[in-house]
Amino acid sequence: MSSTNEEVDLELPPFIRLYKNGRVERFTVPTILPPSPSDPTTGVASKDVFIDPATPVSARLYLPPNSSPPPPTKIPLLVYFHGGAFCIESAFSSTYHPYLNNLAARANVVIVSVEYRLAPEHPLPAAYEDCWTALRWAAAGSDPWIAEHADLNRLFLAGDSAGANIAQRMAVLAGAEGGLSLEGIALIHPYFSTGADVEGSFGDRLWRMLCPGAEGGTADPRLYPAADEEAVKGMAGRRLLVFLAEKDHLMEKGKAYYDVVKGSGWGGAVELVETAGEGHVFHLLKPESDAAGELMELLAAFLNAA
Repeated sequence: MSSTNEEVDLELPPFIRLYKNGRVERFTVPTILPPSPSDPTTGVASKDVFIDPATPVSARLYLPPNSSPPPPTKIPLLVYFHGGAFCIESAFSSTYHPYLNNLAARANVVIVSVEYRLAPEHPLPAAYEDCWTALRWAAAGSDPWIAEHADLNRLFLAGDSAGANIAQRMAVLAGAEGGLSLEGIALIHPYFSTGADVEGSFGDRLWRMLCPGAEGGTADPRLYPAADEEAVKGMAGRRLLVFLAEKDHLMEKGKAYYDVVKGSGWGGAVELVETAGEGHVFHLLKPESDAAGELMELLAAFLNAA
């Protein structure tokens, strides 16, 4: 029989189990892939860098093959935030490394994929703080790949699920803080409030685990940014692209967010793309599908539009 210390305190499948003694068990443990000086399929080079060793915040950088030697015209810079409900996954995983290799090659962009700290060991706002540190680091051209190849006037943010939540939050912070110009933000199946306004629901328990002491549901603009129209109106960026999927349980809140941005008076251009018949992050789960290929094409076009 298990001791009291080994009793389960909170279980949130398919993500995580917490024990009363503080031990954390993740149901999904990502396979970590190494960077490569030249991906055999795409020719994209990748490397890992420490941004803030004291935290630590790190990132994987991707450089497409036609950027070496540097072309006369520099290429866009994309800062990408991975998903995983703020508590699982990694920028270095077998989910994200192949996807961003392909995106860097297809869109011809330099990518900074951020490895941020995860909850519950590091509750929110740790992930937001890490990503803000990484964004400012990237925007300053702090790595030679960025300084030599990236056009810092064409800086984009993107992410999926919790990573899309982070990207939206970074755009709000950039607008509030000033001094950081964004060309565009792409949100793929964003993790915004879904049932978290119902006390005791799965969404409520997940959010309170991620962010102890926070208000649930639509009361917290980090979880439900549509609740703070003034912050949305003040977002940095010239263009916003929101991807939604018909069978995604998050679609309703993503559509509400799009509607709020469009009606807020935000000065940028807003576009919505809805994929029929697909579920949450289908482009990562079924990367060879036609729908995933179409999403990749639309994202690449967004990153290269004048």
